[in-house]
Amino acid sequence: MEVDLPTFEHIELARRGRILTLILSRPEKLNAFNARLHTELVDAIAFASNDGGSDVVVLTGAGRAFSAGGDISWQQDALDDPTLFERTVREAKQIIFGLIDCEKPTLARINGPAVGLGATVALCCDISFIARSTYISDPHVSIGMVAGDGGAVIWPQLVGFARAREFLFTGDRLSAADAERIGLVNHAVDDSELDVRIDAFADRLAAGAQMAIRYSKVTINVALRGLFSAAMDVGLGYESMTNVSADHREALAAFRAKRSPRFGQSGGI
Repeated sequence: MEVDLPTFEHIELARRGRILTLILSRPEKLNAFNARLHTELVDAIAFASNDGGSDVVVLTGAGRAFSAGGDISWQQDALDDPTLFERTVREAKQIIFGLIDCEKPTLARINGPAVGLGATVALCCDISFIARSTYISDPHVSIGMVAGDGGAVIWPQLVGFARAREFLFTGDRLSAADAERIGLVNHAVDDSELDVRIDAFADRLAAGAQMAIRYSKVTINVALRGLFSAAMDVGLGYESMTNVSADHREALAAFRAKRSPRFGQSGGI
């Protein structure tokens, strides 16, 4: 049964037949997460999971980016008042487990840069399509933070431990072509073909045997859910520690001053 779509400040929802699209919508900020968008994504995923009017969920970004990760002002707020990070931790788990537990297939339409939390959200979708002109990266370390939002769990599952360590230790960008080559994403496609390709794939899934598709996802995700259950609290605990570290404070100050950060030599706590 199709129901009216909820309205959010920073997420747009749209239907096309039995396909529901969630659009991160802070285009002037490259869809960077602030506190409101973070909370709204929890609610939007919950709606999509229970929506009787859809069988496939597409997640994408408005404008030029998928998501640039965490907004600097939001990060500064959490540094200045660490109690705010407690809510971020709770919601981070709700976002990840919401995507994993959603029985419907989820497709990431990576239309532009997917960075940090943006990359984690995209990679935790079931199938990913990325525009060939863009890139994906998880540069938590560049701001003195642990990728505890799920990045440290999902990257090794997709590309193996050695490659995951390399890219999570450095924060280096991966071009769309390289991300496809190493298995981080499913498909790198020409920008002009992105909509055609993802619409065709979504239509194919929507025309399939829904019970079989959904329960196949549930079965596949049993092991993945176990990994996240074991690691999320650990990762978020360490991320909470780095949230109040001297290195993180230095990184935010350097960003504002438009200079390179000068990190400490032994953790900067």
